[in-house]
Amino acid sequence: MDILYKPPFKKFVKKQSRAFQLAIEDAVEVVINTPDTGEAKKGDLSGFRVHKFKFQRQEYLIAYKIESNSMVFYMIGTHENFYRDIKQYLREGE
Repeated sequence: MDILYKPPFKKFVKKQSRAFQLAIEDAVEVVINTPDTGEAKKGDLSGFRVHKFKFQRQEYLIAYKIESNSMVFYMIGTHENFYRDIKQYLREGE
């Protein structure tokens, strides 16, 4: 299975501390090993799954989608404005 990262995901990870980058890697590893770990979304975001994990008592969400033979990571961030931002990204045409 191919693993792909969209620009908003890569950009967020690049800006973080090394410790947080490693925590993100671990969370991504969990998703890759058990793709149905995330909560399936409905409505505008149907087809997406969101995996939640904590780092330093802050909850983060990872939005991803399984498309044919690949897993695509779209976005990562805190809950605040997360769904609004991903919908905006999808409207802009990726």
